[in-house]
Parts: sequence; structure tokens; C-alpha cells
Amino acid sequence: MQSGDIKNISKLLSPLIAGASQVYAESSNTKSTFRKFFSAKNTAEDSFFGLLKDANVRPIRPVLNNLRIFKSEAEVKNMRLAGKLSGRAYTNAMRQQWTKEKDLCAYLEYQFKAQGCDGSAYVPVVAGGINANSIHYVRNDDVLGENDLVLIDAGGEYGGYITDITRTWPISGKFSSPQKDLYEAILKVQRASVALCREDANLSLDQIHRLTEQGLREQLKEIGFDLRGNAMEVLFPHHVGHYVGLDVHDCPGFPRSGVLMAGQCVTIEPGIYVPDDDRFPAHFRGIGIRIEDSVCVQKDTALVLTTEAVKEVVDIEALRD
Repeated sequence: MQSGDIKNISKLLSPLIAGASQVYAESSNTKSTFRKFFSAKNTAEDSFFGLLKDANVRPIRPVLNNLRIFKSEAEVKNMRLAGKLSGRAYTNAMRQQWTKEKDLCAYLEYQFKAQGCDGSAYVPVVAGGINANSIHYVRNDDVLGENDLVLIDAGGEYGGYITDITRTWPISGKFSSPQKDLYEAILKVQRASVALCREDANLSLDQIHRLTEQGLREQLKEIGFDLRGNAMEVLFPHHVGHYVGLDVHDCPGFPRSGVLMAGQCVTIEPGIYVPDDDRFPAHFRGIGIRIEDSVCVQKDTALVLTTEAVKEVVDIEALRD
């Protein structure tokens, strides 16, 4: 294709489109002049979609998703390094006492770079106490109570690749009895769900979600929750996982109903968020806990990419001893 002024793009593309048996295209609505040319709303004769009116057009996103959903060894290597460096940042943050969400947020973002990441992969969630019950809380400007938990959903990026991590730990360094009971109930289920992320398990993310919900239900009943009605929808309102890689929610639109295969990378992130609701035991109200790891599916095992971020109760508490 010859070079030329962007204003002549319609003239340059016209013969290429006319000679193509298939054209793969994706609409994008933005304010830039270049992107407006490719906007689905722009159907003038000299626009991109105007030029496509007689072409055999197919969506490009499924093609890209099919290419991106399977990670090469080099891609997994980058993701493992991103997970390793991000995990070290988490563990360093857990060692210290914090009084403000913004200070912890700033430290974590600094640590991602200091450990060797290119920077934060996405806007972090730093949610103390009841703020953890807001799933996508990103205000990150509240005080941290001495007796509260703090939930951090963040990750570093390395070489364009991302690992997604969530950890929840006590501000004081020691779990209270209710915090420990709920945390260990979630962790038990999270471990079991991570172990299912292998090809020979023959399961989809949707199926793992249902098994996770069943596991959480059993664990919550054991520690005194009444789960009649829509209780589980209130306590566990999101999917257990998503694909991860070049983006935090990688391959948008790729179905979670397909059986997981070797080379796909996903997150496993069960969480329980107890509102101030008299249906639930008083000592658990206001607690929000999520535990998330990024996992690469292999034939007969689940390769956890984020093991450097400690998550066992004994390991978290030992960081302050």
C-alpha cells in the first residue's frame, strides 16, 4: 500500500477492499479523526463502512480472540514474571502497618515498578473494611481501621502481559476469629477451584463457577450462615473468573462456556461480601474477602502464576512476627 495523507485513506483502501474476498473489520466509536473513519455510525460513501457496503464483511474480534486465547511459552514466561514480581510487591505491603488506603495504594504501585514490572496493569482496588463490599471500589482514599481487613485487587504488567491478583489481610497483622473463619472457608474453595484449571478436568469456567458456588455454600453453612432465598447472589455476586493475558479481561466476548484447554490463562477469584443485613451472623457483617490467583491451564495441572503473594493465614500473620 502506498503512503499518503490520512485524508486520502478512502481512495487508498477502496481498491484493496474491492479486490478482497473477505474483509475483517471491527467498529470503534471514538472522537479521533482516524478512528471516526472506522466508526460504525459513519456510513458515508467515502467512510470505511461506506466502502464496505458491497464487501463480504466478517467480524475481526473472534479471529483475534482465537489467536490470543492460547498463550505461547514466551507469553506464559512474561506472565509468570509479572506474577512473581507483583506477588513480591504484595508480600512487602503485607509486612507493614497502614492507616490510609491512598498510602497503601501508592506503595503498591511503587513496588510494582521497584520489583521490575513496567507499572500497574490496571487501576488498583484498595478497599478497607466495608469498602471491600463494593466490588470495583477504586476511590482508594479512606482511612484503614485497626480491626478491619483490607482487600487489594491489583497487578503489575511486564512486557505487555498481566497477572491479576487479589489478596485480603488484616490491618493489624492478626485475623480476628470471625475474619479467620470466613477467610479460611473462602481459601479452601479457592484452592479446590484453582486445581480444576487443567485440561484433563474437562471443565469450563462456567462449570468451575458453579462448583465454586456449591463449595462456598457448603463452607458458609458450616460457619453459621442461613442461605435461604437469594443469599448466595448477595454474598457472591460475580463470576469466579475470566481470561487474562494482554489485558486484565482478555479476549472480550470469548465464551466462558467452552472447556478449558492447555495454554489458556484464567483467574480464579471467589469472594464473599457480607452486607449489614440481619439475615447473616452479626460477627460477619461488613466483612468483604476475595482471594484471586492467575492460572495457566496445562494438560494435567494448573500452573499458578501468582504464588509469590502469600495467602495462607499462618504466612500472612508470620510477616509481622
